[in-house]
Amino acid sequence: MRNLIALFACLSVVMATASANDPPAASAPPAAAKPAPEPAKPVVAPAKPKLSPAQAAAAQAQAEADAEAELSAKIATRLAAMRANQAARVAAAAKARKAADARRKQEALVATVAAQPAVKPYPGNHWSYEGETGPANWGRNPEWSKCATGSRQSPIDLRDSMKVDLEQIVFDYKPSSFSVVDNGHTVEVTVSGGNFITVQNRSYELLQFHFHRPSEERINGKGFEMVVHLVHRDAESKLAVVAVLLERGKAHNMIQTVWNNLPLEKHDVVNPAVVLDVNEVLPQKRDYFTYMGSLTTPPCSEGVLWMVMKEPQQASPAQMALFSRLYPLNARPIQAGLGRVVKESN
Repeated sequence: MRNLIALFACLSVVMATASANDPPAASAPPAAAKPAPEPAKPVVAPAKPKLSPAQAAAAQAQAEADAEAELSAKIATRLAAMRANQAARVAAAAKARKAADARRKQEALVATVAAQPAVKPYPGNHWSYEGETGPANWGRNPEWSKCATGSRQSPIDLRDSMKVDLEQIVFDYKPSSFSVVDNGHTVEVTVSGGNFITVQNRSYELLQFHFHRPSEERINGKGFEMVVHLVHRDAESKLAVVAVLLERGKAHNMIQTVWNNLPLEKHDVVNPAVVLDVNEVLPQKRDYFTYMGSLTTPPCSEGVLWMVMKEPQQASPAQMALFSRLYPLNARPIQAGLGRVVKESN
């Protein structure tokens, strides 16, 4: 063991001696020398023109003004956006309030309708001037719906009329045979053919005339004791009514002739042997009001040309009292004018 160790030591010495005697390794040839880089040229900034103190102050002021304008523009844009948002919120709130109000009104209406008793159907085709079958309920009958829904109903208060040169109504009445009936609503007189009026280039034939108490028409709010309505029809079945107002005064000859021939029972017809001159009911002065209206009794048909004579005629208190015993009240209430044109003779 000791021999092996000594042998190894001798071997190590020999190897170290051999390494020391080895020739040195050949060195690499020197690299070619590179040329030295040229020194970098300094970058010279262009010289700024020198400003005078006044120019420098103006430039500073311009810069500050530009900055202020930019800031003002930003503030204005922001304010506009805020205002738009605020307006949108206000509109949304108003819309919500309106919708809530509409809901409340609808709910109130439903509650009101639910609380009301059911409307009774109109009782048949009978009508009158008071109570359940009076004017306020005429329109409940489907056949008379115009009495409630029409826009050109009569009678009206003749006020705020336009004074113009109205053409004269041409009356062509003559003494005629006639019949009298108490039809349950008024005293109605039917005349024989051949009695006409001409107006607005149309000719209308007189069919009948009847009475109302008090007058259905008013002039600037004033009513009259009675009125006579003379109903005419043309070849196209269009109607024209001439209204003659009656006030208390002396006895009227033509009216007395009608009263002399009143029937003893309602709906009976009397055919007198005498003749009747309808001219007697017309006033001497023929100025008048005119407007478009309707019948004043069911079915309240519209498209009726009305001509209301401005000058009233007279009837005696006794003659008026006789009619009032039969019909103390047979006048439809005043209807809405609804912007209708009313013309009046100058």
